[in-house]
Amino acid sequence: MGRKIVLNQCYGGFSLSERVRGLYEERAASGVKKGSYFDQDVRRDDPILIQIIEETGLSAAAGEYSKLSIVEIPDDVPADGWAIMEYDGIEWVAEKHRTWSAGWNEI
Repeated sequence: MGRKIVLNQCYGGFSLSERVRGLYEERAASGVKKGSYFDQDVRRDDPILIQIIEETGLSAAAGEYSKLSIVEIPDDVPADGWAIMEYDGIEWVAEKHRTWSAGWNEI
């Protein structure tokens, strides 16, 4: 079983419903940052968040202009070895790696 991560799958951006925010604030053991940036501050692989979204259902868990999905990445990807990438609000998970370049002028 891999690591589950919640993503947005439509134009607009990731956001959670008020119901999910409230449930998360009730269940989270550590302090939750409340305020306008709550959705950007919550860890997308947080097991509590994933559980709440699975219980609530993807459609009901999504905030305005959001369509949520849960993807699973392999266990062998380190906890700091992945990142959420996005284009116009549509997100995917990418494994982190190193790249080098001599620069565009030298090609």
